[in-house]
Amino acid sequence: MKYLVILGDGMADRPIDVLGGKTPLEYASTPKMDELASKGEIGMVHTIPDGMKPGSDTANLSVLGYDPKKYYSGRSPLEALSIGVPMKDSDIALRCNIVTLSEEEDDYEARTIIDHSSSEIETEECAILLEAVRKELETEEFKFYVGTSYRHCLIWDKGEVVDLVPPHDVLGQNIADKLPENEKLREMMKRSYDILANHPINIERKKKGLNPANSCWFWGAGTKPSLYPFEERAHVKGAMISAVDLLKGIAVGTSMKVIEVEGANGGLDTNYEGKAQAALDVLTKDGYDFVYVHLEGPDEMGHQGSVEKKVKAIEYLDEKIIRPIVEGLEAAGEDFRMVILPDHPTPICIRTHSAEEVPYLLYDSRKQRKKIGYYNEREAEASGNLIEEGHKLIEYLLEM
Repeated sequence: MKYLVILGDGMADRPIDVLGGKTPLEYASTPKMDELASKGEIGMVHTIPDGMKPGSDTANLSVLGYDPKKYYSGRSPLEALSIGVPMKDSDIALRCNIVTLSEEEDDYEARTIIDHSSSEIETEECAILLEAVRKELETEEFKFYVGTSYRHCLIWDKGEVVDLVPPHDVLGQNIADKLPENEKLREMMKRSYDILANHPINIERKKKGLNPANSCWFWGAGTKPSLYPFEERAHVKGAMISAVDLLKGIAVGTSMKVIEVEGANGGLDTNYEGKAQAALDVLTKDGYDFVYVHLEGPDEMGHQGSVEKKVKAIEYLDEKIIRPIVEGLEAAGEDFRMVILPDHPTPICIRTHSAEEVPYLLYDSRKQRKKIGYYNEREAEASGNLIEEGHKLIEYLLEM
């Protein structure tokens, strides 16, 4: 038996007027997911524990079977694991986004966050920008590390877990009351703007109509994580396929194999075919029993506030990830159980994460029902099926 989690990050949403009162998942053309829903089971699952902030960190830990209330120590430490940062117990890891701030104002604190991803800047360009920051700002106390695209890491020696605001939570808003209270962190962010605003890369980006990556933004502070191997809990050998450091870091922390896919970038133009083939290879050729395939695109399009692109990201998930994986496993003669779900909603109307329950689709190749089925929030909620503790979903998938 093979087991799969196919996760469309931020795929869930709320009804949208321009879609006729449907959600992007409900509006999108998803023939394969609807077919699986007609043969399987749909329902709702609560992935964000009550009282915790909604995010891909807590939610994906939950989906993998780790209760975030016990095992969550911050987002950035998980990302630090992914890029090989040597964390000490006394270190604090912070996410360092390279964001786009408005440039018309003279005062840094009068600026507005335009884009948390700087037009989804490529890693190669952003690494050059981060190096410029590192040369000016790095000290024995603060060390910068390159991650992926706009997502990087800052390690604070003997620092503190301070409350910081995620940039995607304040898109289009003035930053004055969103800056760190810690004077050192706030001053580094201000200085980073002076370093980056007129960098040659950003001058060229603006000529091309791209958002400049003109400021560091620190958030997601946390301590070194302490997770146990996934195989100890699930009794299956697992692998992770994702473009983002957070998911790779969770895999490293839980001793899962990280599968790198060339061209997987976390955007709408990611290498879907490569990810689908990697999932098939790891299950049918490499001796693994479990694979977690994570797609970042729907979440990014939700943050961008693009209804059209979020619908397209969901359709790509159905057409280019789910369909070839299902057909490939069937052709190989494999029995498999698959759960498809978002980690959390990223509603277009707020352009950030929310903590509502999300729809799941459970399909078992051995137990095919015959009914009319559609996979979306409305149908899943109407089913009456509810998993109240998200970290128990994995037990349901694995028939534990």
